[in-house]
Amino acid sequence: MSQTLFVVIEHLRGQVAEISYVMLAAARQLAKSAGGDVVAVLLGQNAQELAASLAADRVLYMEDASLAEFTSDAYQAALAALIKEHNPRVVLFGHSSLGMDIASGLSAKLGLPVISSCRSFSTDGKFICQICGGKIMAEGEIPAPTALITMVPGGYKSELGRSTQAPPVTPIAAPALDGLRVSVKNYIEPEAGDVDIAKEAVLVSVGRGIQTKDNLDLANELAGALGAAVSASRPVVDQGWLPTSRLVGKSGKRVKPKIYLALGISGAPEHVEGMSDSQVIIAINTDPNAPIFNVAKFGSTIDMFDLVPALTEKVKSAK
Repeated sequence: MSQTLFVVIEHLRGQVAEISYVMLAAARQLAKSAGGDVVAVLLGQNAQELAASLAADRVLYMEDASLAEFTSDAYQAALAALIKEHNPRVVLFGHSSLGMDIASGLSAKLGLPVISSCRSFSTDGKFICQICGGKIMAEGEIPAPTALITMVPGGYKSELGRSTQAPPVTPIAAPALDGLRVSVKNYIEPEAGDVDIAKEAVLVSVGRGIQTKDNLDLANELAGALGAAVSASRPVVDQGWLPTSRLVGKSGKRVKPKIYLALGISGAPEHVEGMSDSQVIIAINTDPNAPIFNVAKFGSTIDMFDLVPALTEKVKSAK
């Protein structure tokens, strides 16, 4: 049985997604216990230079015009042929809208099991997954001979999946990618002009726990005292309380501030992917089992409506 570990590299518009580096770090950990090579699978067009930063033993690079932009049907067709040919032990995908789309389709197409929301691997090669929104951790054996696994952020630091030495790259031919149903026409982006949260040293980020738009004043006052900017998770932006430019997460900005203060944020994988590399994460959530505490260095379960005003006054008085 093959022990090769495939990592499907997620990238968009010339940038490798952070979850790809997390997956490479996870694969390297799994290889220590289970053996095998870590093979990055890179699909695209004129994208070979993206391989230079990947901490893999080698890279399989498939180029085709149909792979220039991500579409699920093109990626599924390309990867199905590759998996059938190589029979890897595991294939890692990001637990993202892209990764879950591919993994679910390949599972149905190839009849392979999917392990979803995997956070890490144990020293004896078992998977550890988070379920029920991250409140319960499940452990088990990886099904043989080939298993598809979607990885969530938080279990490994992305820098462990980066390399300053480019791995060897093997170009491979794409299968016939005919009859594709989906194509990318253009990207729609938010208007420029707002604060760039990716450049801020301190962020006060709010989630569903803020409850109403009026309560944003609490976060704004604390941010003003700290010299910080206010950012948000998806529910706040979806309500229209803050613009898309303030969104942290998979579909928003990836941020790495010195301090990330999370107010009423549960810690969904899509959000954690965008902020897990912050130097210090401080979480305030009344639910002691909230997944955000898995990545936070400091945390409190005191009600934010009691704690934030007191914290703001302390900061002001300390100046």
